[in-house]
Amino acid sequence: MRPSVGKSGGATATGRTRAFKNALSEPGVPPKAWIETLGGVAAVSIQSFGQLISPGLSWRTEFFRQLIFSFPATLVPATVVAFVIGFSTIGIQGGSLASAFGAIDRIAAVAPVAFLRELGPLLTSAIVAGTLGSTITAEIGARQIRQEIEALEILGVNPIRNLVLPKVLALTVMMPVLNLLCLWAGCAGTLGAAVLLYGSTPDAFFDALLSLTTYIDLWGSELKVVLFGWMIGVISAYKGLTVEPGADGVGKAVNQSVVASLVAIATVSVVYTQLFLALYPEASTGI
Repeated sequence: MRPSVGKSGGATATGRTRAFKNALSEPGVPPKAWIETLGGVAAVSIQSFGQLISPGLSWRTEFFRQLIFSFPATLVPATVVAFVIGFSTIGIQGGSLASAFGAIDRIAAVAPVAFLRELGPLLTSAIVAGTLGSTITAEIGARQIRQEIEALEILGVNPIRNLVLPKVLALTVMMPVLNLLCLWAGCAGTLGAAVLLYGSTPDAFFDALLSLTTYIDLWGSELKVVLFGWMIGVISAYKGLTVEPGADGVGKAVNQSVVASLVAIATVSVVYTQLFLALYPEASTGI
């Protein structure tokens, strides 16, 4: 005999369904939170670009101030990490394999390609997201909590133009320079490993250094980090503008901005690399 489901069981199932729907409608629950974040970031990006191309340079002073602050704050961490990665990953790991075939000098040709296409942009962007991105979110978030953003709007000052745009633009402009410095720091680390651990010579290393690298790799890498820099700045600014009240809200927004930036960078990097190799197949062979 089949047991019947009573009214209490039906009511319980209905209550669970209603609770599930209510949970999905709460802010911060995916996928609704992801859609809202994507739309908000796109809106801030469009507004920032619109302010950039509009007449007037009222943001110029703040831009230079942010540029002077941003570059020294990221230069040492980015170059040190690139040097260590070049020394350990390409130099030691790649050198051990290359030396087994008597071709230790060939790792010199691998280093610039690896750092230009993937390692350099990803390392640079990760460090910038953790340092400058979190700083942007914390500063704008603190201003939002103190209602300074609202006060600027009441006074007729556009916060996107005078507060967000200089930070985003300074971060974007700095990224290509930092990427090139990371490239040479990584190659220096690879050189150190090849010479100190595997008996290569600097002359042989530099002779093979750019044998597989083309200008397409260089400009493709620079365009990628410019895109990454704009993304980090816009995401960080959006998280600061939408911060929840209180000190806990600022800390939560900083954490969310770093995570969102890293996820966006990883996703765009995969798509960008596939498009790059599809549009320029000669870059995959170095010819």
